[in-house]
Amino acid sequence: MKNKLIFVTVLFSLAAILVSGGFYMSSKIVDPEDERSAYIVDLNEISRLIENGEHDTVNAKIDALQENMRKAESQQSGASAIPILCGVSVLFFVTAFGYIYFAILRPFERMKDFAAKISSGDFDIPLKYERSNYFGEFTWAFDNMRNEITKSRASEKEAIENNKTVIATLSHDIKTPIASIRAYVEGLSANMDSSYEKREKYLSVITKKCDEVSRLTNDLFLHSVSDLDKLKLAPERIELCAFTESVINEIAAERGDIIFKKPDLTAFVSADKNRFTQACENIVNNARKYAKTEIEVFFTKEDDDIVLHFRDHGEGIPDENMPFIFDKFYRGSNCGNEQGSGLGLYIVKYITEKMGGKVLLQNHDRGLEVKIILPTTE
Repeated sequence: MKNKLIFVTVLFSLAAILVSGGFYMSSKIVDPEDERSAYIVDLNEISRLIENGEHDTVNAKIDALQENMRKAESQQSGASAIPILCGVSVLFFVTAFGYIYFAILRPFERMKDFAAKISSGDFDIPLKYERSNYFGEFTWAFDNMRNEITKSRASEKEAIENNKTVIATLSHDIKTPIASIRAYVEGLSANMDSSYEKREKYLSVITKKCDEVSRLTNDLFLHSVSDLDKLKLAPERIELCAFTESVINEIAAERGDIIFKKPDLTAFVSADKNRFTQACENIVNNARKYAKTEIEVFFTKEDDDIVLHFRDHGEGIPDENMPFIFDKFYRGSNCGNEQGSGLGLYIVKYITEKMGGKVLLQNHDRGLEVKIILPTTE
């Protein structure tokens, strides 16, 4: 593009020079010696006419001679102005094409080079722009597009890493029920089931843990695409207090870190047993991982709602993290080196809201309290 512009500029300049030279040369066709000879002849003739007394003819001749001299002088001055006009024309062409190059073509070439770098995947070099030139807005939009693509790639990379973390976390969670299955199987192999009731208990726990592994395996795929909308809930009418007691006893697994306060009340709710169990496990596992204290589980009644409380005695959640703690992949600033995906409370909130309830968090002087509030049914 630049070479073409230079070629056109030189071509126009040469054309201006040639045209000006043609006019200049045409003004020089008359020989100055011939002009002087013609003036001498006219003067001699005027002298003879004066001697003969033809005054009228003399005046006419003098007027004609003056007119010829004025024309000759005008032609000479015009010829001297032609080189100036030629120089001005060349300067105009150079200036005009210089302006076109610096104001239009050079910014366009920069954008062309920038587009080539973008197409090759180089998003690190910014495109400097000036709103005053003809491509200012377009250049700004182009560079803004680069920034958005860069952000999009960073978000995509972060999402991929988060998905990897989720898959790794769920894979790790699968190990817990498998370890329990192995422990009870080894107990059966060692003939520790000394009674029929104990044997049935062992087999029941193994069956439940196998179901838990199956559920986690199904959720593993769903979490890998981070799409909880695909989690299906099958609500049914259950007596929440008794069901929660059985869930807590199963989660406790004789570790002795959960204190369940059996309520002196009954409350029927519409809930999905499997998903409710999953929500309870997420809350307990969070408390075990971060608080590392005993966990109190108890119920209270509020109007037409039943409230399930999980209270630990750890450091709680920083107040500045509270507004975001239920966000997908969000982890509090006090997580330390503990591994996690940032999905535990997000899943609890999702499941609870799908069952028509809500989740509340409350920091105490020592510890965090998680409340699952569900509406009761008749």
